[in-house]
Amino acid sequence: MAQDPLLVVDNVSFRYREREELAIKDISLQLEAGEVLLIAGASGCGKTTLARVINGLIPRSYKGELTGRILIHGQDTSDMSLARISQNVGTVLQDPERQILGTKVINEVAFGLENAGLSRVEILERAEGSMNYLRIADLRDRDTFNLSGGEKQKVALAGVLAMEPSLLLLDEPLASLDPASALDALRLMRELADEGIAILIVEHRVEDVLKISPDRMLFMMDGEVVYEGSTEGVAQSVDYHEVKLPARIVIGRAAEDPPPAKIEFLPGVAPGDEPLVRFDHVSFFYEEGRDVLQDINLMINAGDIIAILGPNGAGKTTLVKHAIGLLKPKSGNVFVEGKDTRDLSVAEVASTLGYVFQSPSHMLFAPSVRDELTFGPSNLGHSSEEIEKEVQRSIDIMNLSGMEEYPPLALSFGQQKRVSIAAILAMGSKILVMDEPTAGQDYKNYMDFMDSILQLPSFESILFITHDVDLAVVYANRVILLNEGRLVGDGKPQEVLSDYKHLEKWRLVPTSLLDVNLEMFVRTQRFMRAEALAHIPS
Repeated sequence: MAQDPLLVVDNVSFRYREREELAIKDISLQLEAGEVLLIAGASGCGKTTLARVINGLIPRSYKGELTGRILIHGQDTSDMSLARISQNVGTVLQDPERQILGTKVINEVAFGLENAGLSRVEILERAEGSMNYLRIADLRDRDTFNLSGGEKQKVALAGVLAMEPSLLLLDEPLASLDPASALDALRLMRELADEGIAILIVEHRVEDVLKISPDRMLFMMDGEVVYEGSTEGVAQSVDYHEVKLPARIVIGRAAEDPPPAKIEFLPGVAPGDEPLVRFDHVSFFYEEGRDVLQDINLMINAGDIIAILGPNGAGKTTLVKHAIGLLKPKSGNVFVEGKDTRDLSVAEVASTLGYVFQSPSHMLFAPSVRDELTFGPSNLGHSSEEIEKEVQRSIDIMNLSGMEEYPPLALSFGQQKRVSIAAILAMGSKILVMDEPTAGQDYKNYMDFMDSILQLPSFESILFITHDVDLAVVYANRVILLNEGRLVGDGKPQEVLSDYKHLEKWRLVPTSLLDVNLEMFVRTQRFMRAEALAHIPS
């Protein structure tokens, strides 16, 4: 007798209660034990909604109109409690902030096991085994509040793996991970699949997931499946502008198209006499004896487009929080336009530096997107005419048209991230600082808004923290590399990113685009996107 597929999604559609349009339409798929399925598509296309239907959050937590069936091990989930579904379907959310409840790492990893009523001995054995498996045993007694975004992602995954689910559902699992950790996580996914667990990965970083050879790929647009099949077929079936594909594939396809238009970044900005921001021997710690920044000396100048790279827990977010005055050095000084941040309020610094948090839930609070975007420039004393113009420009750049009256926290994670960036764009600060701007974003969306942001005449400098090495390759004219709180690299991208031994040491993984750019640098004399490299004479 043939065994039932582990998961069956049968002709499923869903419409959120507060929306008129369907979020997903007539979705059908099957997943067998030991299979890896990659689901990709534009931000807001319905990927996360599909995940919520599979793990039971729809219709139990997210209300609306659901049709079709979900079967797990042949049983219809409509008859199951959420607790019972979660014993079979382990979910790691896009934003680990929404998943972590415990104050200590060990408590967080053990949380699900405690709710399952297991003995103390088994709880500790499985929780510690899960942490050892993910190589995060050193985090065991840390406060979850003080972990980096990537460390929180690993802790959330450890808690789910400890439950020993038969299906692991990962929603943007790589978004907060440094490149080496992302590669480790993907290898782990393949190992788990080889052990019989079904793996469903919702991810924008398609090129990275292709490294573990998913069994199938499903590509979505506007709530519908437009491609389902092998990963080999997707390269020719989807628009290379929509999905990030390996550089050589893009170069081959782009060679048949007209060359992309040349873009001038930070137009009209001339280097100033004084640095915009200066770090002078800055050190900082959250917990005594555990330095997060160590003797940082750094200047940010007009015209700088800086990519800040480094492994999870390196101190990247802590560094930029010092620049905006949210944190004050334990020793040393930070100067913004010549003034010590100890003498400035966060509001005073905000007119110079606008900061987009890593997690949009740390920023968003207003009842509508329009109110969210209006708040910052209003507080800075901009006129009503200026505010209207700034808000509309931000909506256009961040592709938020039609969402102006939606509650920000009711949007998808990717859409929330765009709202948080738009809120800072509307403030018109001199320096834009973005923490993981591409998290939750599809390739076309983030390339479009990065192109637009860097062409704005209002900014004198732009900094972005990222784990996406290609973002640094395409956009940065300066790369800063942090490791264990120390500045270990600072220079032009072609200088900092050319030593692969150092990159490996700092947990950065060379990409196909970096490879090609270094090969062609003698001819180009600068780093370029794949579409432009396609038109460089041989």
